[in-house]
Amino acid sequence: MSEERELLRSTVAALVEKHAPPAAVREAMESERGYDESLWKVLCEQVGAAALVVPEEVGGAGGELADAAVVLEELGKGLVPTPLLGTTLAELALLSADEPDAEALDELAAGTKIGTVAFDRDEHSGRDYVVSGDVADIVIAADGQRLNRLTQFTAHSAKTMDPTRRLARIESQDGTDIGADPGLADTAAILLAAEQIGAAARCLDLTVAYTKDRVQFGRPIGSFQALKHRMADLYVVVQSARAVVNDAIAEPSPTSAALARFSASEAFSKVVAEAVQMHGGIAITWEHDIQLYFKRAHGSAQLLGPPREYLRRLESELL
Repeated sequence: MSEERELLRSTVAALVEKHAPPAAVREAMESERGYDESLWKVLCEQVGAAALVVPEEVGGAGGELADAAVVLEELGKGLVPTPLLGTTLAELALLSADEPDAEALDELAAGTKIGTVAFDRDEHSGRDYVVSGDVADIVIAADGQRLNRLTQFTAHSAKTMDPTRRLARIESQDGTDIGADPGLADTAAILLAAEQIGAAARCLDLTVAYTKDRVQFGRPIGSFQALKHRMADLYVVVQSARAVVNDAIAEPSPTSAALARFSASEAFSKVVAEAVQMHGGIAITWEHDIQLYFKRAHGSAQLLGPPREYLRRLESELL
């Protein structure tokens, strides 16, 4: 990782530690917009989080996909609710348009407007489940072939398993074709995988810390060899998946995106399952944060399509 990117990571990590501790995350997820607007402003103004993938000539930071992935991974560690994923995807969609909307890109990069992308539209009902859909100002529909900017739409908040990620159902009344879809679903899969890796790593860290403090039979349970082996295995799982995701970020393709998404989903699900076991009954109480990681793991695994769909794509390329 470059020195600049490592600085970006440490800056975001410091902001999350200061402005988004567990209590603040719970407050944000229960707020009207589903995220901390003051933290979003800080991320946009001090870090330029929403401007990373936008070229400098249209008000952005001129960064790369890897920069956005770094920020999403750090936010994922703390389950921090923000509209960054949807906004970044909307920016990439507008940048791929036949005639990019410079004004909209500038507003998205500044964080004054929220964007999102709806995938796999249901043409019969016109309804989509999209991240940050209920707070988005700019919505792009991507069907794998074309991009359609919705000019008139109605958004309805959807109740989901994961309270830290707001989803909405969108009803489209009108839209305008703006160009060919550059494969936004694959980009979304890679960025989501980066976020999942961050959350999986933090979930494992919390579990290791708990086993050092929890005493049973006169000893910290983390000193028992069986648990040591299980946590060592989880560390390998997370680091192996991280390597796959990093490869996909460095060389995006339909195949690398599918592999990253499947690996990250499986790793996060495995870590959180073990975390619940090792924490015992406290893990499923509302007061404990592990239940939020559990919900995020299962919610994220289904977002943009379940792991089995990505596995089928990989199988089709081998057979």
